[in-house]
Amino acid sequence: QVQLVESGGGSVQAGGSLNLSCTASTFTVYMCWFRQAPGKEREGVAVLVSDVSITYYADSVQGRFTISQDRDNHILYLRMKDLKPDDTGMYYCAGSTGFISQALKLSPSKYNHWGRGTQVTVSS
Repeated sequence: QVQLVESGGGSVQAGGSLNLSCTASTFTVYMCWFRQAPGKEREGVAVLVSDVSITYYADSVQGRFTISQDRDNHILYLRMKDLKPDDTGMYYCAGSTGFISQALKLSPSKYNHWGRGTQVTVSS
């Protein structure tokens, strides 16, 4: 079982920045950041194919969020800038040990390891 622990959430004003971290017991092939706002479905925001460092982003965060890794220490990062109120939500780190097609890389159903989340609140 892969254990994932997120940290770094907080409250910021619109336009601000936050850096999230996910400490993993080990990396899986696909590592992803998801978020979920109250009353909304969980959505994928950024994926890292960890062994080749290829990244994918949701259109809503492209150019503002950056996913990266420290492979030696098994830490996944999400650097967020120019934050907007719509970025508010619980942010989860997730991993998948199976193959995921490109079309489904941001789909929560494809990930089988999850952290408990860290809250991000962006005020206007």
